Amino acid sequence: MVDVIASLSALAELPGVPERIAAARDACEQLRWHEALRRRIPEASAESRVRGAQASAALEGATVPLDLVRDVMRGAAQWPLDPDPVELVARGAVTATAESEHVRGLVTKAPLQALARLHVAAAAELLPAEQVGRPRLAAETSAEFRDLGAAPLADALRERLDLLVAVMTAGSPVPALVVAAVAHAEIATARPFVRANGVVARAVERALVQATGLDPTGVVVTEAGQATQGGPAYLGALAAYGTGTPEGLGLWIGHCADAVVAGAAQGVQICDAVRAGRLT
Repeated sequence: MVDVIASLSALAELPGVPERIAAARDACEQLRWHEALRRRIPEASAESRVRGAQASAALEGATVPLDLVRDVMRGAAQWPLDPDPVELVARGAVTATAESEHVRGLVTKAPLQALARLHVAAAAELLPAEQVGRPRLAAETSAEFRDLGAAPLADALRERLDLLVAVMTAGSPVPALVVAAVAHAEIATARPFVRANGVVARAVERALVQATGLDPTGVVVTEAGQATQGGPAYLGALAAYGTGTPEGLGLWIGHCADAVVAGAAQGVQICDAVRAGRLT
């Protein structure tokens, strides 16, 4: 296998990328100093997951009210007993985003276990039980992200999963943002699961941003940052990554850096609301 650490480090030096990485790091550091985070990190990070879950669901075409997501995640409401397809997708996004908090200790140490747990959370209501929590088999494919081309076949998928594990365990020699961005894109483009690849990819990014220390508080709303420019821009950036060219790879890394900056801005809004007692 290629030297993953060297390859990832090279991505961080592509034209225009170092400045974007630095901007993302600075935004996270400034957020960390917010007065609300002195004593109320759990409250702020819980609200970040609420907003992240809503944004992740929206990127899947499942728009649900923020108040409903908040009430479901805090146990004050339940999903309908007979949910429609939109609600099933939203439920998976909510459950997977909540699970990201519990797998942050695994994403850099036992990536495949983390992926399995996140997929169970995201797809338990969408797929037969035998297809949940494991990569696609030879006879299975994924119809998701069709704009990115056909999903890799099983043999190629195994190689891509090996690469993904190497990326997620790269450690401190590689900028945290690059690790999170490449892991996100690899899941979305390789599509290791039959369904829910996008939800899992965004949950992995959230967990990695926290686990690698870029945002140890978990308050940056990475999913909302990804959605800031809309679904077409998100898909376009993933398609650029899929080209494998320096320009395309740099575009995706820059897109993710900008998403973290936007997500940190949402984090500041959350902290302001927490400090003022305006969360409902």
